[in-house]
Amino acid sequence: MIPRLGNKYDIEIDIMAKPINDYMTDAYFELDLPVAPAIMVGDEIIVEGSDVEENKLEAAICRHLGLPGPAPSKKGIIGQLFKR
Repeated sequence: MIPRLGNKYDIEIDIMAKPINDYMTDAYFELDLPVAPAIMVGDEIIVEGSDVEENKLEAAICRHLGLPGPAPSKKGIIGQLFKR
């Protein structure tokens, strides 16, 4: 999802991947970064400690770039019934 959005919008994407123990150190908490796993767009924390919906992430990217938000996704009948 993130590489696809990086290709769609002119935005730099940095991915940090470390062993979970590296995120539980005092040095990491001193950086004032969100709890992993997390996604930030600029200084805005979009989600931390869980997954994120693609539409929510794309909307945050658009806000950051000053673009209009993405069109709402069209859900099928099953998605509408189960609110997915």
